[in-house]
Amino acid sequence: MRSCQKTVFSLLVLFLLLIAVYVLYYFNYIPHRKYTNADFGIETYISAYDRDNDGTDDQTDILKSAREYTKTKPHYKSKYYQTGYPDDEYGVCTDVVAFAMLGAGYDLMELVNEDIKNNPQMYNIDVIDKNIDFRRVDNLEVFLERNAIKLTDDLSQTEQWQGGDIVVFKQHIGIVSDKRNKNGVPFVIHNAYPLQRSYEEDILTGGFYELVAHYRVS
Repeated sequence: MRSCQKTVFSLLVLFLLLIAVYVLYYFNYIPHRKYTNADFGIETYISAYDRDNDGTDDQTDILKSAREYTKTKPHYKSKYYQTGYPDDEYGVCTDVVAFAMLGAGYDLMELVNEDIKNNPQMYNIDVIDKNIDFRRVDNLEVFLERNAIKLTDDLSQTEQWQGGDIVVFKQHIGIVSDKRNKNGVPFVIHNAYPLQRSYEEDILTGGFYELVAHYRVS
């Protein structure tokens, strides 16, 4: 009888451990293996534009700048800045996109503000505030819909998803990575919550966030 109880207890412990491992993997606390375009025979997209004339195309610049920003390990916290762009150790999801585009020569603070002033009917804003409007997902979605190239939201068309693209979720946003999961679906470079372990995660599949749209700047 005691031996039977030990067996049941051992099986229960094993079951709980398996659940724990699954949960940790699901929430990216256990790193997912990363693959590259070459692993799937996907040609890497290179933009024909170089807005900041630094010798690197926009698409590559955006991806590179997103990684450079997240290397600073910004802590997730929503704050208002008189400078517009965060100038301390904090940030939110939109800041990943803003700094990624800034590194390629696109000043979202200025661009979004100009678009809002010229087309106020397109934005649901009562009081325009240049310092914060470009850091709101809803505003960026409107801006991108009007000023960027809209691409497929079908994740099975893996070759259409390229590092440096912008992905919009419901109340979240990030930069598409050039790293992919085992099915060829790309990771996303983003900042989502205070306990996030990595800024480059496998979140396009699995129901983490509701996918809204997929864009490319140039």
